[in-house]
Amino acid sequence: MALVEFVEVHPDSADAQACLARYFAEIAGRFEGGFDPGQSSAPTLRDFAPPGGTFLVVRLDGALVGCGGFKREASGAAYIKRMWVAPEARGHGLGRRLLDELEQKARALGYSMVRLETEKTLTEAQKLYRSSGYAEVSRFNDELYAHHWLEKVLR
Repeated sequence: MALVEFVEVHPDSADAQACLARYFAEIAGRFEGGFDPGQSSAPTLRDFAPPGGTFLVVRLDGALVGCGGFKREASGAAYIKRMWVAPEARGHGLGRRLLDELEQKARALGYSMVRLETEKTLTEAQKLYRSSGYAEVSRFNDELYAHHWLEKVLR
């Protein structure tokens, strides 16, 4: 049985930055025009720390294999960004477990709504979000790399 850990870290930590570097490299290769985090709606993760946010890394048998976090959006919702699971760790439900962990953290901080967006080529992410109760909504930000905006009411 593999040991899975979800660890809250500061967004500027070495672990967070290692995961983000892999994530950014992967999506730069998948997105039609590449990816520049500086052009994103969250160019830094400065606000993805307590008290209003969180950033988690995922460890599988000690190896870093995923990350994700949220910050407080202007509307008062928890805004999830940078959710990623390494290719070698996919297919074991870690993405769903990471999303569940983020939602639990958001509930614990008093959020009643979670929002996120995703890019058209990330079909796996779209499927995960929709099967987790997220509904497509109107565009709520100017994220350059987004084609789908989704939200979920936390119960």
